Amino acid sequence: MADIVLFHHVQGLTTGVRALADRLRAAGHTVHAPDLFDGRTFATLDEGMTHAKSVGFGALLERGVAEAQSLPAEVVYIGISMGVMPAQQLVQTRAGARGAVFIDACLPAEEFGTWPEGVPAQIHGMEADPNFADGGDLDAARALVASTDAVELFLYPGDVHLFSDASLPSHDPAATELMLRRILEFLAGRG
Repeated sequence: MADIVLFHHVQGLTTGVRALADRLRAAGHTVHAPDLFDGRTFATLDEGMTHAKSVGFGALLERGVAEAQSLPAEVVYIGISMGVMPAQQLVQTRAGARGAVFIDACLPAEEFGTWPEGVPAQIHGMEADPNFADGGDLDAARALVASTDAVELFLYPGDVHLFSDASLPSHDPAATELMLRRILEFLAGRG
């Protein structure tokens, strides 16, 4: 089974993110879920963004990378929205990554150098989510997929952000279940 580092989104380590981690654990995986907000969670995306901006995205990125340094290098990095920042930096700059899963976000690979040879990844997002589809993330995801055979992009019908968090109004149960099935299949070869 895989060793996983799961980075939460901008609303914090919510009960929905914890539930996702528990689903992965129930499938036999070891999941580390660092809390980059020191226990704080936010009811809305805007409140979370305000907090993240006050802390600084660079500081949050550094904190996420530092959290992973105490863990084995041979892990799968999973990031949800803001959590994709440390997940993607680590998979691209820390040797040993077994894979990556990016949910609701993707940065241009050039942000952290080049994509590591042969490291597989999945990117999941809603096709009409304004934060993903119109914010440049979908373009970055498509460019990454075009640059390597190791990365897959999965688009789901809908227009919400953070669709996989069961504790938020944006949760889409059907899309989440399909995404989880795909992630579990992906993880089966990463242990």
